[in-house]
Amino acid sequence: MLKVVRNRKVRVGVLGAGAWARFAHLPGFARDPRCELVAIADVVPERATEAAAEFRIPHAYASHEELIARADIDVVDVCTPSATHFALAMAALEAGKHVLCEKPVAYDFRETRRAAALARENGLRTKLGFTFRYSPAMQYMKRLIDDGFVGTPFIFNGYEQNSQWIDPSTPLRQADHTADQSVLQVSSLEGYGAPIMDLGHLFMGSRFQQVVGTMKNFIPERVVRATGTMMRMNIDDGDIFIGEFASGAIGSIQTSFVTVGNYPGLEARVYGSKGALICRLVEENGICESLKGATKDQVEFRDIEVTASYYPPGGSSRESWRSLFYANLVSSFITEITDDSVPGAGDFDDGAHVQELINAVERSFRERRWVSIPLGT
Repeated sequence: MLKVVRNRKVRVGVLGAGAWARFAHLPGFARDPRCELVAIADVVPERATEAAAEFRIPHAYASHEELIARADIDVVDVCTPSATHFALAMAALEAGKHVLCEKPVAYDFRETRRAAALARENGLRTKLGFTFRYSPAMQYMKRLIDDGFVGTPFIFNGYEQNSQWIDPSTPLRQADHTADQSVLQVSSLEGYGAPIMDLGHLFMGSRFQQVVGTMKNFIPERVVRATGTMMRMNIDDGDIFIGEFASGAIGSIQTSFVTVGNYPGLEARVYGSKGALICRLVEENGICESLKGATKDQVEFRDIEVTASYYPPGGSSRESWRSLFYANLVSSFITEITDDSVPGAGDFDDGAHVQELINAVERSFRERRWVSIPLGT
């Protein structure tokens, strides 16, 4: 039976007090009157204390164990380095907490699937940090697709790319500097690919079932944040794959750290039997999102105004994408926790499918062949 919170505020504990927590997660929870921030923890105690003061959080800890052990917390938000996600998410689920986790839950899709199964067994909701599916423009695009604007979806093109690391002196984060540099390591495919893969599954109404792709290292030496030095980093800073969906539609996805443009640098295109839609999440000229559409009878793409109801209170396309999109993500999760009639979306099961796709594209690159999905257990 689902563990629902009723007739009171949802109590939240946050693991991690870094930049992404303070730009997106914490403002999102603070913005929703249905929840309250109870505690925050970080391995750097000063960060936890500073975030607690900034967001009026009553309790700050130096360890996740202290926070998870609190009986008065309903939700644990995992906003820590990627390598720690799985262990922290599992600990929170085992303690009976609903879990929001940044992507990926785990590098192996089978581990993410295991976490999803544990959540179901314990009657708990999960949510993954697929931030961009909660963009007002992307949510409205989904509504238009469901309402038949494009007809039968034929083709999906997805891009998530920007030039954050085109300058090798920009410190690289979330990368294992101890990895074998004679082997290309997955980086952009996972870090930047996951959100657009999720949108491909969401918009096309089915999942990729066969893929072929390649990955490339364009800038071989970089400054690494963990060491502060310039060193060889054989990561995929650019990749591309094509594939077939179970529905019979086809698609392509390209991600990169080194393509010129502003972040988040995401674009989703759907072409169908009746029309086409293009949504861009790129901060340009003070606006963080745009939506355009065309039909068979009006083939020139025109701007589509996003309905106001898709924005959080006080939100607009001129707000920072970080706080705007995450406010919708938090709102979605709080609704799922407080209303058992609302189906879960963007959860660990969806995350497992995306991670399986990432693992399949990596296998395709390494074995130089088409790879079918599911990969098996």
